[in-house]
Amino acid sequence: MNLFRLDASIMPATSATRALGDLVEAEWSNAHPGTVVRRRDLAAEPIAADVWQQALAASFAPADGRTPEQHEAHALATALADELIDADALLLTVPLYNFGVSQHVKTWFDVAYGDPRIGPAGTALVGKPAVLVTALGGNYDAGTPKEGWDHSTPWLRRVLEDVWGLDLQVVQRAFTLVGVNPALDQFTDLAGDLREKAESDARDAGRAIAARVRARAA
Repeated sequence: MNLFRLDASIMPATSATRALGDLVEAEWSNAHPGTVVRRRDLAAEPIAADVWQQALAASFAPADGRTPEQHEAHALATALADELIDADALLLTVPLYNFGVSQHVKTWFDVAYGDPRIGPAGTALVGKPAVLVTALGGNYDAGTPKEGWDHSTPWLRRVLEDVWGLDLQVVQRAFTLVGVNPALDQFTDLAGDLREKAESDARDAGRAIAARVRARAA
């Protein structure tokens, strides 16, 4: 069995998404001992912003007419797609930054999406079990003062579920800045409850994708 894990937090030592991802991964590994976990850390090894431009240009040029930069970008797009296609299940841990999609996650998606197997007409990921773990410093639920300010999670759900066709579960933890930002101290108890629920959801999600992969292989 092969699990692909993508991490995006730029603060790995204190990352809520990575911690929740560890819980998902642990349950997956318990269900599939000796499993291979292939990792890509976008904070440790970010993809340069101009790679997408070069990969896109390469897709319109014959192989023998590509520049060295285009060859390199095309090869990376293929490698990113291979990581997703070759995995039995996917785990993506992506925090919310500045109310939107992190630029290094968007670049990763754009480059990978350039591979025709998972591009606009590609179907190679349809039905693959996946978990998206995300964390929010505040709380953007309905009825809160900043309802609708999370412009990352809806976009991620759209591209992962509707574009790539993944069988997706979402684990989310809100109020991660409680205890960091004094203005949020009044939400300490709620934040604790939300953390416990997210941790429980992460364990459930790890067991669920392991079971779905087993069922698909049967």
